[in-house]
Amino acid sequence: MIPGKYRSVSGRAASNVNCGLHLVIQTSSLPEKNKVRFEKVEFRLNKETSSFPGRLLQHDLERNYSSRQGDHINLVSSSMPSFPILQRSSEEKILYSDRLTLERQKLTVCPIIDGEEHLRLLNFQHNFITRIQNISNLQRLIFLDLYDNQIEEISGLSTLRSLRVLLLGKNRIKKISNLENLKSLDVLDLHGNQITKIENVNHLCDLRVLNLARNLLSHVDNLNGLDSLTELNLRHNQITFVRDVDNLPCLQRLFLSFNNISTFESVCCLADSTSLSDITFDGNPIAQESWYKHTILQNMMQLRQLDMKRITEEERRMASVVAKKEEEKKRESHKQSLLKEKKRLIINNVARKWDLQQNRITNIATNQERKDSDSQDNSQNDGGTMSAFPEETGSLDSGLTSALQGLSVTDTHLVEVDGDTLSLYGSGALECLDRNWSVQTAGMVTTVSFTFIEFDEIVQVLPKLKIKFPNSLHLKFKETNLVMLQQFNALAQLRRVDQLTVDPQGNPVVNFTLWKYYVLFRLSHFSMQKINGTEVTQNDMIMAERLFGILAHVASSELPQYRLISILGDARKKQFRYLLETKGKKPGIVNEENNDSKRLVGENTNRATLNYTTRDFYNEKLEEIKEKKKFCKTYIEDLVKEATEINMKNEALQKLWPQMFIELVRDAVIEIRNKNSYMKICLQQITDQK
Repeated sequence: MIPGKYRSVSGRAASNVNCGLHLVIQTSSLPEKNKVRFEKVEFRLNKETSSFPGRLLQHDLERNYSSRQGDHINLVSSSMPSFPILQRSSEEKILYSDRLTLERQKLTVCPIIDGEEHLRLLNFQHNFITRIQNISNLQRLIFLDLYDNQIEEISGLSTLRSLRVLLLGKNRIKKISNLENLKSLDVLDLHGNQITKIENVNHLCDLRVLNLARNLLSHVDNLNGLDSLTELNLRHNQITFVRDVDNLPCLQRLFLSFNNISTFESVCCLADSTSLSDITFDGNPIAQESWYKHTILQNMMQLRQLDMKRITEEERRMASVVAKKEEEKKRESHKQSLLKEKKRLIINNVARKWDLQQNRITNIATNQERKDSDSQDNSQNDGGTMSAFPEETGSLDSGLTSALQGLSVTDTHLVEVDGDTLSLYGSGALECLDRNWSVQTAGMVTTVSFTFIEFDEIVQVLPKLKIKFPNSLHLKFKETNLVMLQQFNALAQLRRVDQLTVDPQGNPVVNFTLWKYYVLFRLSHFSMQKINGTEVTQNDMIMAERLFGILAHVASSELPQYRLISILGDARKKQFRYLLETKGKKPGIVNEENNDSKRLVGENTNRATLNYTTRDFYNEKLEEIKEKKKFCKTYIEDLVKEATEINMKNEALQKLWPQMFIELVRDAVIEIRNKNSYMKICLQQITDQK
């Protein structure tokens, strides 16, 4: 045993407070560091007796020191009627000179103890004392036991500077206070009280054992300064989180059984403690979790015991393996969370940009209508009102433009492949179709979803979609501005479509009652199975044919042959020409198979006349037509100008011709008047030409 020191050992007890304390107090013959020399006194924690189930500490004193001592003590009335006076015989003082027990004496107050200044151990267990008093003269007192009384406040101890052990368990104390002068305190037992907060103990730098079990604590903190604390008992409280324990450099044993701790994060400071070797969490919600043991062992590698059970190397190894797996799962979960958050932010940016674009289009159309109406009104006014609207429109467009530019610094499109679904958000996502997709990935995609993309932009990439993702069978459209039935014609160029989903959000076309029947009619060659999740029946196909079959027939019959051929693809052109060639032959020449082929091709041809031209393509054609008109106009004007000039010359010639003819005849007559000279001149001209 180390001289002048106390040793505490925790063990299981039969009481509700599941803790034990074994104290041995012994000093050497030489005074050292203000230690008082006294005879060996041993205090042992035994199982609590059935008559006192709430008791935590019980002491067996050597040298026949027991509770029967009280039988030899006389309490006499004093001049102060409220305080009895303690009197002991000289023999008792000699035999038990440094210790006094007043256990189970039914005391309601502390008696006056005179002539006992040499006392070092004082026991008031199991009485009815309500206040600590009349012991201020016992300045050599080292051990004070007031267990199981009715004390409500810690007081009357300021002069006991040598006190090393203070036992105040099972009282009615509500606050830790008035311990400022007890700087040598080694053991402080306050279990079984009504304390709600740890406070006023930071100065107890020599305190090694602190027992606060069975109180009303909801959290643990304010433990700084307890540099010698080795054991802390906090069983049977209402604790939900623990702080500052990592600042206790000597703490070895921590008992947190039967509290309200539910997560490791609420006690994570324990992982930073380098001295902690024994800890208990049994009776807490955290102890019921499947990850409990592995998490504790992984984060507190220095532990030797958990819940009063020794930790084996195999348990540590298994905890390390499980912890690594949990960490990998946590990292993967964190990664997925980041990806989901990034996806959400990008989709929000795409939606914001889409809304701005739609608002700008709406505002431009509205302003154009206003401008037209103002121009009509302006024919009767001086034009002052009309000049205001262009300025308004210009400022509005610039504001929207700047907002769009601000969004362009972040991602405004998203491409996501999730299983067999390719999701495209924003018009910029259409560029992904130009990527070099792996054969495996492209082959897995069966569903393509378009969101926040103009349908006219989607139409332009449908040929690429057909090539890049040959197994795509299901198309989804949401916020794509599908506004008219004619737009569905563009889907006919795909290889195959089994399902079509058109979300009502951002697609007004679904408000048309017959839109599904039109889709079934126009895309009948796909034998579509579902539209917006609803199975397509044979009756639906018949109804579609009845509603729109005549429309396709009229459209194809009214088109000129050259226009019809220009609409069809190369393969269909050959079939169509074949049909035209067989028209003039006799009916018997064409066999039944050719008749069926003719009927099928005829139906497809009728539907092929129902095509869709995007606005951009229409605008390009419109510009091309304008250029041709301009060229033709210029060419005709040049022809007219040239014809006019020719006509003017002809008229002038008609006027001059009579006079010119007379002169020509006159000149000819004059030249041939002298025949010989004329012949010589002619011969001379012939000779000169040679």
